[in-house]
Amino acid sequence: MNGILPYPLLSLALLLLWLLLNQSVSPGHLVLGSVLAVLASWAMAALRPEKPRIRRPGAALRLLGMVLADILRSNLAVGRIIVRSREPGVNAGFMTIPLDLRNRHGLAVLAIIITSTPGTIWVNYDAARGTLLLHVLDLVDETVWIRTIKGRYERLLMEIFE
Repeated sequence: MNGILPYPLLSLALLLLWLLLNQSVSPGHLVLGSVLAVLASWAMAALRPEKPRIRRPGAALRLLGMVLADILRSNLAVGRIIVRSREPGVNAGFMTIPLDLRNRHGLAVLAIIITSTPGTIWVNYDAARGTLLLHVLDLVDETVWIRTIKGRYERLLMEIFE
C-alpha cells in the first residue's frame, strides 16, 4: 500500500476537501478528486519529508487547549482594540524573541500558533541566531510577550518534539 499510496490519510483528506469544495459526489468528481489526491500523495513522497516524532502526546493536548483558549482571549482583545481605539496602531510594533527551539516541526507549529492568534504575525525566523521577529498589534510590554511565547508555547513544543 505504501508504494501505491504513500500518504493514505493525506489522500483521503484531499479527496474529501475536493468533494466539499465542489459540493458534489458525482462519479466525475470522485474520479478527478481521487486522481488529484493520489498525485498529491506521490508528490509528497517525492519530497521525502522527515516524519515528526511526538514524544509527549499529553503535552500536545495541553498545548492544544492552551492555544484554543489564547485564540479566544486574543479575539476578544483585538475586538476591544478595534472598537475602542481612537488611534489605530498606536501600540503596534515589531519585537525580536530569542528561541531555544530548533526542531523544524516545532518551529512550524509555533508559526501556526502565532499566526492563527489574532493580533500577532510571525514575520521572520533567523535560524543562525535563533531569533523570531514578531509583529504585535498591542505591544505594551515586550517581556510579557517573550514570557508568553517562551513559557507557554516554546516550552511545551520542546517537550513534544525534542
